[in-house]
Amino acid sequence: LFDGVYPFYPQQRKAAGFDIRTIIVIVVFLTLACSFLLIIPGIRGRARLYWTLRVLLSLFVGVVIVVVQFTGDWETGWVQANTSYKSFSRAQVDVDIGLHIGLAGVNVTLRGGADVPIWSSAVAMAPGVPGGLEMGPPAPILYVAEKFSSQSPCAVHRQYRIAGHYASAMLWVAFCTWIISNILFSMPVLVYGGYMLLVTGAFTIFSLLSFSTVRNSPMCLIQIGTGTLHVVYGGSFWLVLAIGLLCFVAGITIVAMHHLNLDQLKAFFDLREDKAEEYQEMPEVFINPHFVGKGL
Repeated sequence: LFDGVYPFYPQQRKAAGFDIRTIIVIVVFLTLACSFLLIIPGIRGRARLYWTLRVLLSLFVGVVIVVVQFTGDWETGWVQANTSYKSFSRAQVDVDIGLHIGLAGVNVTLRGGADVPIWSSAVAMAPGVPGGLEMGPPAPILYVAEKFSSQSPCAVHRQYRIAGHYASAMLWVAFCTWIISNILFSMPVLVYGGYMLLVTGAFTIFSLLSFSTVRNSPMCLIQIGTGTLHVVYGGSFWLVLAIGLLCFVAGITIVAMHHLNLDQLKAFFDLREDKAEEYQEMPEVFINPHFVGKGL
């Protein structure tokens, strides 16, 4: 060993903290937000606050709808267990085993003490044996990942694959309706933009209902040592629910204000007509007496 490492072998790669696709989406939306913040000083009066509120909320809705497609915490669960680290070994270790389920795959994480390295193995929601398992991860990861393979008798692979597929499709439709709502607001056709926000909220809720269908079928118990791994809805699930409710509240408010107080709605969208010209005094007018005398 040379400083505690093998000098002639490649070092173990560390697990990535973030998905690269998630980073790309966040950078794109942050670029749009920063570009708007550069031009916001040119907007005068109270309209500056209204523009900032509208743009930032709209970008927040859009980035959440796209980012949750690639996150892995729609369902999460952790369990502490005393189990064998390697197959066919009597040595027992105290570890924390985590399960993170997304729309397109499953991630199994193992954490232990100083003598147990951190492992993170991804299992894709696709037929066949995942290629990541060929690296030879620890026995607890193999055990949990096997539950989600297509050859497992638990049959949860098909349930999660179909539920994740339709939830993802609903979210992409919600993203399209979100784009249409922004186009309608800029035309401006405010009431129809409010209707499209309601449609956006409806499709986000439909995606949650699609993903929740996996709870209708019994899931095999994941027993590790004396502990049982249970999963609950994770951060992405509740974030999508919050975005759906936000779209519903915004859409209902816009439609209601269109029928009850259209002037205030136009003021919020900076569409108020400047009525100063209506009350401006008539300038001095010169009349040709020749035409007046002829009755013209």
